[in-house]
Amino acid sequence: MKWKFVLLLALLLALGLPATAFAHGAKIEYTINVAVEIRAAYDTGEPMAGGQVAVYAPDDPSTPWLTGVCDEEGRFTFTPDPSRPGTWDVQVRQSGHGDMVHIPIGENVAMTGGTGYTPLQIVLMAACVVWGFVGTALFFSQRRA
Repeated sequence: MKWKFVLLLALLLALGLPATAFAHGAKIEYTINVAVEIRAAYDTGEPMAGGQVAVYAPDDPSTPWLTGVCDEEGRFTFTPDPSRPGTWDVQVRQSGHGDMVHIPIGENVAMTGGTGYTPLQIVLMAACVVWGFVGTALFFSQRRA
């Protein structure tokens, strides 16, 4: 009987211990001062040291405005051109893994309230949600033949 208790206790402890998952996702954080500093890391928290960085200006999202490499801590700093307000895109990639972050700079920051969406996009999303609720309510209110 005592061995069943020990086995049950061992099983509960094994299920309760956190397991480390080795994923290949990426996470990029940023802060805005005069310059923009990003920190790129894998999902495990390991910095993307040496990650390839491409910064795209708002008026030319297909050609990199600036390229560079993350430091040992996965950090990269750049100063965007203040005469080009809008959403700057920063992509960090390393060994086939990476992510892109969209950073509002200048006029769009005040206009979007820091959400990254324009007022037109917010209104359109709200209208789609309302339309979805109305359509669902009408579907379920029909009488079945």
